Amino acid sequence: MALLDIKNLTVNYGGICAVKGVNLSVEEKTIVALLGANGAGKTTILRTVSGLVKASEGEILFGKKNIVGWQPHRVAAAGIAQSPEGRLILSGLTTEENLRVGGYRVGKKELKNNFERVYDLFPVLKERRKQQADTLSGGEQQMLAIGRALMSSPGLLLLDEPSLGLAPLIVREILQTLLKIRSDGTTILMVEQNALQTLKIADYAFVLELGKISASGKARDLLRDDKLVDAYLGGKKQV
Repeated sequence: MALLDIKNLTVNYGGICAVKGVNLSVEEKTIVALLGANGAGKTTILRTVSGLVKASEGEILFGKKNIVGWQPHRVAAAGIAQSPEGRLILSGLTTEENLRVGGYRVGKKELKNNFERVYDLFPVLKERRKQQADTLSGGEQQMLAIGRALMSSPGLLLLDEPSLGLAPLIVREILQTLLKIRSDGTTILMVEQNALQTLKIADYAFVLELGKISASGKARDLLRDDKLVDAYLGGKKQV
């Protein structure tokens, strides 16, 4: 069953059409990857789902509700959380305070459970819970950004470039943690340029080129398509 179903989505920025009639679906309890070069429209799709960007045409069905036109706070309350590109850590707060901000809409018991879940997924955040968030390493800040999004108990987690600027070892650690998050029942839609590593943990993937879907399929099938890898995903040098 599709948790998220995007139909004929078109998004314009002024006179520029950034997303052109995109159709994609995300099944419950899966990891779906949006892949492609810079400027392909990946982040625009996530921001439109979140309500941060207005759709020009099309539908975004979350469950059975069309959420096009919803304000971001209403989208979040419905069960969608985003970990943004660049992390956007609240630098004046501690690690624990950043996480608490993410859980602003849940009750005390759920908040406590969510802290335990995030600290179980990312033990280093527990060690650093009293530390100023802007003094964390890049990898720790990315873990914090993902953890903060999880604090709201989302049904759908949107991740925008979670591996950006991180060392390969940290990237592998974070991607493996995403498998644990999926196994806990959270559905993930993620934007990534680290395509080959992402295809190793994703269930399904869509490749965007200039605002349109140029390829899609099960991640393991795309990973075996040498022509596709060379043409759209940067070749095998990323493996």
